[in-house]
Parts: sequence; structure tokens; C-alpha cells
Amino acid sequence: MQSVKTTCPYCGVGCGVVVTPVADGSVEVQGDSDHPANYGRLCSKGSALAETIDLDGRLLYPEIRGARVDWSTALTVVAEGFSRIIREHGPDAVALYVSGQLLTEDYYVANKFVKGFIGTANIDTNSRLCMASSVAGHKRAFGADTVPGNYADLEQANLIVLVGSNTAWCHPVIFQRITHAKNQNPDLKIVVIDPRRTQTCDIADLHLPLKPGTDTLLFNGLLAYLHGNGDSNPYFINAHTEGRDAALQAATSSAPSVESVALSCGLKETDVALFYRWFSGTEKVVSAYSQGVNQSSSGTDKVNAIINCHLLTGRIGRPGMGPFSITGQPNAMGGREVGGLANQLAAHMDLENAAHRAIVQNFWKSPVIADKAGLKAVDMFKAIGDGRIKAVWIIATNPVDSLPDADQARKALQTCELVVVSDCIRNTDTAAHAHILLPALAWGEKDGTVTNSERRISRQRPFLAPPGEAKADWWMVAEVAKRMGFAGAFDYGSAAQVFAEHAALSSMNNAGSRDFDIGGLALLGNAGYDTLSPVQWPVTPQQPQGTERLFGNGRFYTPTGKARFIAITPRPPVHATDVEFPFVLNTGRVRDQWHTMTRTGKSPRLSAHITEPYAELHPEDAARVGVKEGALARINSRWGKMAVRVKITPDQLRGSIFVPIHWTDQFASR
Repeated sequence: MQSVKTTCPYCGVGCGVVVTPVADGSVEVQGDSDHPANYGRLCSKGSALAETIDLDGRLLYPEIRGARVDWSTALTVVAEGFSRIIREHGPDAVALYVSGQLLTEDYYVANKFVKGFIGTANIDTNSRLCMASSVAGHKRAFGADTVPGNYADLEQANLIVLVGSNTAWCHPVIFQRITHAKNQNPDLKIVVIDPRRTQTCDIADLHLPLKPGTDTLLFNGLLAYLHGNGDSNPYFINAHTEGRDAALQAATSSAPSVESVALSCGLKETDVALFYRWFSGTEKVVSAYSQGVNQSSSGTDKVNAIINCHLLTGRIGRPGMGPFSITGQPNAMGGREVGGLANQLAAHMDLENAAHRAIVQNFWKSPVIADKAGLKAVDMFKAIGDGRIKAVWIIATNPVDSLPDADQARKALQTCELVVVSDCIRNTDTAAHAHILLPALAWGEKDGTVTNSERRISRQRPFLAPPGEAKADWWMVAEVAKRMGFAGAFDYGSAAQVFAEHAALSSMNNAGSRDFDIGGLALLGNAGYDTLSPVQWPVTPQQPQGTERLFGNGRFYTPTGKARFIAITPRPPVHATDVEFPFVLNTGRVRDQWHTMTRTGKSPRLSAHITEPYAELHPEDAARVGVKEGALARINSRWGKMAVRVKITPDQLRGSIFVPIHWTDQFASR
């Protein structure tokens, strides 16, 4: 009946959880007061975790075309199918589509298998949909995918700018920390930049409901204002940055005045001026952003427009300041560490860098190494649809619901020669198209690590026995690799062994030249791994307790060691001139549900919060199209249609419609 310390499987906050078994077979879940991400706090979803661990709906045995088989048969069929297709059509004819729900160890083995032994970079992740813009923005500015700060900075700041983030519902424990900080510090100001008025605005001193897609204009205007107002940091700029003049020229030409910015963004001029004055006059500023920035056709430019303002003022790498990307999934960061995206290599190395490829290939002792970027999520499913990819292995994600063009993904899988799905749930909209189903462990059964938004590595520890014949995802990939002739490189006996290899690779030929280095954890052994406390990378022999912040020394990971300003030319959103479809669709989460509800949908308490999908409209828009509060309406786009309950609210921006993302064919028709 001993308690187990583990990590919540929901958002990227990475809260510590204490699980205590009860004599009747149930468990009690509490926040871990010792965990530095949450100090005992939990949100509604975390608090209800005990209600979601039953075996109803679980996939418990391997299946081939709906018939139960043993593991050896299933794995052999997968291996033979992949081998045959590679032999006949080449390595680029196969792909893996993985997930920020995976543990780092699962992610590492999958990436190694595809890039170092099959020899293609056709492995991408659902984190592509939410975090790729931040990855690209960080690399353009810093030379590496580095989040400089941590959650404590939110409590030390005097101005927090929340951009495209309904923090109250999507990252509730961070919101609780911000609320507590505001109560403790009367000088702390909160600015929320979001087309909708959300629950996050309840603590805001200023809400800027800008037109969707105009973030770059707003921050270009801020950059020009800071420069014109004399608020730049000349020493920091000259010593530690490059590219300022081009960025300023682009900013001043696109956003020459507060008045022009307000007009283009659909904001009050007085509100824009107030935001600019607060940013200008406050040294300790954190700009925290999430999917409202990332999930955009110009998401990377939005990221760099924000970072530019911090570089101009030198507000980075010190307590209480900096740009801060808040990740959506529990291990989106860990996936980036192992090269889970189609254009990355493991350990934050670059796929198209020959020296990096040599380091990784020599370390893995692999016969090949992918030397060009693979197909990214959306393009991958287009390639499945047109037959270029003939085999796909989907692990821990539900792309038939979660990809931007879900109907296209469904059609693609219907025509694919070999579809393998590893999941813990038997009946998902994606599993319906699988030829082979492989039963995976779920939260409470998994053993491994995750990394949260502030670079903090934490353990997920098992407290439940594996049900049926469910197995770890890393084990499945390793067993298929063995059957394809790569046994020596995939002979892992435990998650600890995988983690040790991952840590050792991170320090190879590094010596501070790359940001990601956890070489200090490579020799933990089984006992050290079991007892590993939460720690922020880098973790090196010189910094065995980890690293709170990066860039405090003004050194970046570009070839010159200087951060780069990026010149941003704002682009109007695709919808700006679409007469046939005059509304903008804005999507997001609700407080008590998670992704496609395969876990939270089990909890009566969570499902009681909001019981069905809905659409929010501004009263004037509702009157214009003739819909009433509580009525059912059909929403159409170029990609599909859905039926939803109408909610009319002045909190919604005119011209925009908000719909939550969670409901699927399992929970709501259309």
C-alpha cells in the first residue's frame, strides 16, 4: 500500500502526482507537494485521474484484422510487412506517426529505429501540430530549440503577457501560480492577447482582443515603439545579438505607429498604447505563449516577433523575464529532445548537418542515417493517401480526429497497404482503420520520463500491473527492429537502459556546444533511475543539479554565439479575403477535457462540466445568420462540416467562431 510519486499525463505543465493504492483496489490521487512544477496543486483533470484508469474500452491483446493473435505473430507480421515494402519501394515508403503522449524512452527508440536503421526521416509527431512553430522560432533566434526560463520567472515578473493562451483552462496550475503571484505582488500586471475573452481574462489588467492572425503586426509595432522610445539595451544588442537593423526596418515599415497597429489589429489605440508603455517601462517581463501563436500559417514568425522584443531590451536569461513557450502535451519537450520531428536528429542535433549525422550514426553504430528531412504530419498523410507511403505505424495518437484535415486522413488510411496502430484504447476513430492493433500500456502502467515546458525531466512511475498483454511502446518498436535484423542495437532490458543511452548520446562531442546535454544522468543505473528527482536540463557533471535558466551569460548556440533578430513581414491570414467563408474558425480546449477524450471521457465528473460540442458566436453574428441561443447549427468549411449547439456571447470577437476540439465520432455524431 505504498504511495508512488509520478507525473500527470495531461498538459505540458508536468505536475507531480502522488498515487496511493487503497485496500479495495482503487487509488487515491493527490498533488505532490515536493514537485517544483506544482507544489501540490492539481487541476480538475489531474484531480480526477483515479476515475480514468479502469479497463473499460482497453485494447488488451494484439489483433490482426480483428482477430486476436499472440505477440510473436503480430510483431513478425509488422516486421515482415515493413521489410517487404522497404525492399520493394525503398525506405521512404514507410513512416511512423507518434505522439507527445509517449514517454521519452518510447520516443527515443522509435526515432533511432526509423532514422538510424530503416534510413528514412519519415517519423513525425502530433506535437508538430502544436509545437513546431516554437521549435523553428527558437532555432532561428537562438540557434537551438531552447526554452530559456522557468515557472519561477512567472512569480518574479512585474508584467506577464499571455499570448494565444487560455491559461486558466489549458494550463490551470500555471494559472494558479500566476494568480497567487498577482495576489502577492500588487505591482504585477497581466496582459492577455486573445481574440476571445476567456476565463484567463478574469485576472487580466488589460485584454487585447486582436483580429486573428495579426500578432506579428502587434509585436512589430512593439519593437518599433521600444526602439523609438529609447528602451533598447545597446550593450546587450551589440555584444550578444545580430540582425537588429533589418528587424527594425521590417517592423517600422509594417507598423509605423500605434494608430496603424490598432487599426490593423482591430484594437483600441489607447489599449495598444497602454500595453506598449507597460512593456517599455517594466524590466521584468515574461511573454508566455501557446497554441494561439503556434497553430498558424505564420506561427514561426509570431514566435520570432515576440522574441525580437526581448532581444531588443535584453530581457532574457535573467530571473523574471524572457519569452516562454508553454507546451500542450506532457512530453512534447521530450519528443523534441530525441528528434521526434521529421526534420530533427536526436539530442537536438540537426538532420542536415553532416557532422551531427556522423556523431549520431557512430554512436548508434547504425548501417544508415537519414540525411534529409522526412515528411511532416500533414504531408505524411497526403503521401499515404496518394500511395507514396505504403506502410504507417501510428503510436499513441488519433490523427483521424486531430489532424487539420481529418477527413483526408481517414481516406488515406482506408487506402493504405499496411496500417499498424499501437494504443491503449480498442475503439478509436483511427483504430477502426488498422490492419494490426498492438496493446500499449497506459498512464499508471508506464515506466519512463517526461519533460515539461520548463525543461524539467520527471519520472512517470507505474503503480498498476500491466493489464492483459499490454506492453511498453519502446518494447514493441525494439522487438520489430530485432525481427528486421537489428537485434544488437535494440537489446534493451528496461526503460532505464534506454534512458541511459539517450543521456549518453546527448553529451557526445558536446562540451557545451549544444544546449541539450543530460550526460550527468547517463550513469544513474537502475536504482538511480528509479529514484530520479525532477531536474531541469542541461544536467552535466559540472551541473549535476541541473540548470534553472539559459542565456544568462549572453551566449547562444548560433555559429557566432549571438542571438539573431529575425526580420518579420506580416502576412494576412488566408481567410482575410475569403468571401465564400467569411468567418474565422478558432479552436481550443475546454477546462475538463483532454484531446480526443479517450481518457477524460471516462470520468462522469469531468464530462459533467460541458456535455456536448458547441460554437460561440458574437450576438451580432448570430443575428446576421439567424441562429438562436441553444439551437443546433451546422458549420461548414472547405474541409468539412459539423453540427454544434449555439452559444451566443459578447466575449467572442465579431467575425470569429469558437469550437472546442475534443469531441469525436465516439462521443458525438458529426
